[in-house]
Amino acid sequence: MTDLAVHTTDIPGLLLVDLPVHGDNRGWFKENWQRAKMTALGLPDFWPVQQNVSFNDEVGVTRGIHAEPWDKFVSVATGRVFGAWVDLREGESHGRVVTSEITPGRAVFVPRGVGNAYQTLEPATAYSYLVNDHWSPAARDQYTFVGLHDESLGIDWPVPLADAILSEADKSHPLLIESRLVPQPVTLMIGAGGQLGQALATTLPDVRALTRAECDLTDPASVAALDLSQVQAIVNAAAYTAVDAAESAEGRREAWAANVTGVAAIVARAREHGIPIVHVSSDYVFDGVATEHDEDEPFSPLGVYGQTKAAGDAIVASYERHYIVRTTWVVGEGKNFVATMAMLADKGISPTVVDDQFGRLTFTADLAEGIAHLLATRPAYGTYNLTNTGPARSWADIAADVFELRGRDRADVSPVSTAVYGEGKNMAPRPTHSALQLNKIVATGFTPASEEDRLRTYVAGLAARTVE
Repeated sequence: MTDLAVHTTDIPGLLLVDLPVHGDNRGWFKENWQRAKMTALGLPDFWPVQQNVSFNDEVGVTRGIHAEPWDKFVSVATGRVFGAWVDLREGESHGRVVTSEITPGRAVFVPRGVGNAYQTLEPATAYSYLVNDHWSPAARDQYTFVGLHDESLGIDWPVPLADAILSEADKSHPLLIESRLVPQPVTLMIGAGGQLGQALATTLPDVRALTRAECDLTDPASVAALDLSQVQAIVNAAAYTAVDAAESAEGRREAWAANVTGVAAIVARAREHGIPIVHVSSDYVFDGVATEHDEDEPFSPLGVYGQTKAAGDAIVASYERHYIVRTTWVVGEGKNFVATMAMLADKGISPTVVDDQFGRLTFTADLAEGIAHLLATRPAYGTYNLTNTGPARSWADIAADVFELRGRDRADVSPVSTAVYGEGKNMAPRPTHSALQLNKIVATGFTPASEEDRLRTYVAGLAARTVE
């Protein structure tokens, strides 16, 4: 009896799996699919939704080569087959071939876009496979086929095809050079117009970035119309973020529409297709009493914006295949606190800035890299805090740093309490402490850059735009 093991092959994502088979005088038993054990060894958590069994009476029954719009986990319940797989996806591995015998003790994981074929080596062979999408006539239109007879593939069929049992359809499929390429799966990113969205659009590989005009979370029809057929992950970087305006009657409705109702709609679409989702959250889900917040702290939002973000987080967390990325004080391309302070410094203005709210900046380059890291490495699903590193500081401290970097005196920034600053203004309540613990994201192998280094580089890069 072999140990459970997962082996890579020359085709990316195609994995051979050794299955322990326990036998005695009564027969044998095996765990054909064991999610916890197999995913721990590197098999994707592909969420099968349908099981199919193909029974084959004779030796030499040959089926394929078909690339289908889902992932498959293939095994046999009885008998043996010779399996052949051809990569039909776009990219450098297109046309690669892997072959192996499949027995009760050997299975294979076939990613979507890889053509799958087999030939029976024993009579009464029961060929079984799990898939992570339901078959439908529409799905059939997305198949890609290659002829079993294509000599360029170099497949050495145990039973010559002239003597094999084939369907008429399998006899007429095209050569590899004539077959349709299967497009690479994409990461769908919503919110491309925002600061984080701009960074994600240039950081995530194979990203389809949608602006609000292309996908509006507040419009159910817009979310329902999304084509998710080639989507491998969804990143939601869209949100209503006008913290003060959210306290108004109109702002409250808009915040709930985008941050709660819209999030529920996109999570429902993700769940429907079994697609992992990354959702960007905020420190505003906390009241800021604790000096530093970990991922397990209960929600305690102070204002409408925080309440909507907390409700959205709860909805996302109800779907098992999620990453909630909680962040603070975001700085990227566009209007933000650091850019504003640099502009004021250059214009000779001396601002008053609050000194009793504490946190860390998060530069969008690091936030985007962290999200890309989660999608590439796929650690345990859940919530991950992600900001730049360094000591928690006040807005006034950061403003003084910016002024100093622009050649102004730090003392030109006047500190003031939040209470005094907010007199006469319609300000939403804000958490006093926004710093987030980063141990969990660091444990996955990603350590964000220091806030000090990123601030220096960012402010230096503002020179040309600010002078203009």
